Amino acid sequence: MFSGIIAAVGRIGRIEAAKGGARLTIEAGKLGLRDVAIGDSITVNGACLTVVKRGRKSFSVDVSRETLRVTARLDREGEVNLEKALRLSDRLDGHLVLGHVDGVGKVTKVSRVGDNRLLRVRAPTPLARYIARKGSIAMDGVSLTVNAVRGAEFEVNLIPHTLALTTLKDLRAGDRVNLEVDPLARYAERLLRR
Repeated sequence: MFSGIIAAVGRIGRIEAAKGGARLTIEAGKLGLRDVAIGDSITVNGACLTVVKRGRKSFSVDVSRETLRVTARLDREGEVNLEKALRLSDRLDGHLVLGHVDGVGKVTKVSRVGDNRLLRVRAPTPLARYIARKGSIAMDGVSLTVNAVRGAEFEVNLIPHTLALTTLKDLRAGDRVNLEVDPLARYAERLLRR
């Protein structure tokens, strides 16, 4: 379980083909690894991955073909958002994030609004029903509030703090992003079906 509050921007530095997928070696940036053990979970651009090897300033994870198929930008070198799993005593500043990417969205528009940026994103149609105005969504692991929803498109506002501390500052129209809808919406839907 995660909060969607990014602890550091790291970098996928090496990708090695492996049976059934790939092994990624990730330079941890400012993410402290002293308390990270083999088997711990870290979200990498919103995907919950298991640490299989740890160095002083980097860690490695194995990624299945399926995870590579249903996510964006885990199959190439580059910057990624990182967050360690929550402890029961941690503050929950964002929202409950499972690290299970529900789908890949496409950025359709980026606008500057003063020091902020307004992003419009098209979600896969099956996910659109879970996205609500003033609800929460995780984009590349970052907990965000939805400002507006129009069909399968939604808008989020990125404040300067979020821009400074995440990879979202680099997004352009046409870029693909990992999306995780608020898990409470899924549970509510299932309960209502019964």
